[in-house]
Amino acid sequence: MTLRVDVFTLFPGLIGAYTGESILGRASDAGHLDVRAHDLRMAATDVHRTVDDSPFGGGAGMVMMPEPVFAAVELVEPPRPLILLSPAGRRFDQSVAVELAALDGFSLLCGRYEGVDERIRTELCDDELSLGDYVLAGGELAALAVIEAVARLRPGVLGNSASPEDESFTDGLLEYPHWTRPAEFRGWSVPDVLLSGDHARVARWRRAAALVRTIERRPDLIEQRGGLTEADQDLLDEFGTPHPNH
Repeated sequence: MTLRVDVFTLFPGLIGAYTGESILGRASDAGHLDVRAHDLRMAATDVHRTVDDSPFGGGAGMVMMPEPVFAAVELVEPPRPLILLSPAGRRFDQSVAVELAALDGFSLLCGRYEGVDERIRTELCDDELSLGDYVLAGGELAALAVIEAVARLRPGVLGNSASPEDESFTDGLLEYPHWTRPAEFRGWSVPDVLLSGDHARVARWRRAAALVRTIERRPDLIEQRGGLTEADQDLLDEFGTPHPNH
């Protein structure tokens, strides 16, 4: 089934250029993904195709007007939910990506300038997402991050169906470290367990390495999981709490 994502933006070329390449481009060619970028100026009625105006009450910057934004969305009738990308939204993470990947489609609205008229947020949009606690010039980079994170979870998008299951944050842990050829490079060797051919032991070692990496770098993720389980501790004991590079 094709995942349709409509993006409303002042810079549709940015969306098309990125989603036409690499994994997303191949997914589109194969019919797994349908990304449609819409210019928010399409429904502007004045000669300058104006989409912004100064805020009531004064202040720096400009605000996106409700008329052209509502009109553009109503003209297209995109799949819902329509999600506003904004620093004030709920934090986008892997669990939200999984939530969106279960849908047949959704739409993204990219803000610009100082933001959007509040009526766009409350009366037009269904949800609001943020990549994190920082401010970008607009929502386009956030939209691309959401599209890629969600598309990778859809069947057929990645060549290896197991890939999404092993990646960081899927199980509340950072992903285990990776090595490839050569087995020894400038005196640095690949862990022996990865060369053993014992797939069950490799899987246990990778889980232990993922636990160690998460404990070292993102202990907050361990706390969110409620701490280490008995099985987690058994793995760490089995491999002597291995450092990921050992």
